Amino acid sequence: MGLSGGPACIKYLLFIFNLLFVISGIVIISVGAVVQATYHKYEPILDDSFFSVPALLIATGSIILIISFFGCCGAVKENHCMTITFSVLLVLIFILELAAGIAGYVLRNRAEDVLQTHLMETMNQYVENTEYTTLWDGMQREFECCGVKNASDWNVVFHNESLPTSCCFGLPGSVGGMNCTSTDVNNVHSEGCLVKMGEFITNNAVALGGVGIGIAVVQFLGIVLACCLARSIRQHYETV
Repeated sequence: MGLSGGPACIKYLLFIFNLLFVISGIVIISVGAVVQATYHKYEPILDDSFFSVPALLIATGSIILIISFFGCCGAVKENHCMTITFSVLLVLIFILELAAGIAGYVLRNRAEDVLQTHLMETMNQYVENTEYTTLWDGMQREFECCGVKNASDWNVVFHNESLPTSCCFGLPGSVGGMNCTSTDVNNVHSEGCLVKMGEFITNNAVALGGVGIGIAVVQFLGIVLACCLARSIRQHYETV
């Protein structure tokens, strides 16, 4: 004989929760994959730790899709063992998501120091390294920035007033082209790429952290429901 009353209500709530759980897994994978792909364009100026958080979210989302099977089966079949297994796995996922969320916020605070170091290193090799040439030109056009802190940073590279065409408005030019100068104040992007990239990394870090912590809080409800259902199943069959 199956569960009835309050325990039956918990059973159906847990089943509905698992459907939401699957959706949350897909959301986590999507957010992690989008951020990972976005970061990939700027791999030379980002530390490996920046890729660990989206990778952790992708792995967590994949695991969520798998363990939701235990939750659905445990609820529908009123199986105590599967429900307990689901609860334990859910606790582990809860911890992983909190870790990803906290790591995302920590990276936000480290972003500027890491970026400044790598931006200076890659800028100094702008002429010799075509990968860095493409990176800088793409970054300066996308974020409408110039240099690390401002356009004068390029003096160290070119030893004159020349700037990459990507520093200036209305000059598409070729990759690595130098057709404008720092004296063209009205045509040069005024902000440095450190500020723009810092904002970009911060926004992504907040998004990753928010998704990780937000879904972890929701999943805490699932842990409570699963534990209540497991206890109800055990008590029910002990009295039968």
